Amino acid sequence: MRLYNSGMGGTGTPEWLVREDAGQPVLLALYLRQVLGLRVADELPHLRGIPPRVNDRTPASQEVLESQWRTYWDMTVEPLTHPSAVPLDLVDGFETLLALPVEGADELRAAVIPHGAEAVAFAQSAHARYRRDAGSNTGTAYRAYASAIAEHERQVGRRAHSFELNVQILPLTQRGVWWIGALTIAVTDGLRGDVVAFDAAIHPIIAELA
Repeated sequence: MRLYNSGMGGTGTPEWLVREDAGQPVLLALYLRQVLGLRVADELPHLRGIPPRVNDRTPASQEVLESQWRTYWDMTVEPLTHPSAVPLDLVDGFETLLALPVEGADELRAAVIPHGAEAVAFAQSAHARYRRDAGSNTGTAYRAYASAIAEHERQVGRRAHSFELNVQILPLTQRGVWWIGALTIAVTDGLRGDVVAFDAAIHPIIAELA
């Protein structure tokens, strides 16, 4: 869902752009983090309904997987900010949802392959659920961000600066908002569906950007 203020009020009018989604690549990456038993990005809660794996790897093997997953996660969340230094190659069994560097990700590639079918199914199902929920609420979604920007402008006594924000709506076990990139936040789906609570939660994010 793409929500924006085009700044049509005149030359110099600030513009803002919010891209809201439950991106399948992001959902897939978090699913793999969980079923592989990785601790990286542990500030972000687990996905609901996905049992975490019991870790029986050596510390060295765990460290390698977590380092490779972190690189893959950064490229997935904000690919323009974190481009791969080497070409990417699709991983068999993941359709077009997973591409890993052709060098430096061999351990992660081998670890994820057994989980392809269920990982893709989860990402597609969660994304479809978000689309259904968001499909009839575009106006409400726009007002949520516009209201937060208007309130910020009242508090600081000036027009908001132009900004971009990417919002990933995710089925996480804990309710909240987390920065997962320079211009990207993760929001629990339950919080996004609570108009009053989401309004309060998004205000500090808008204040930081605008």
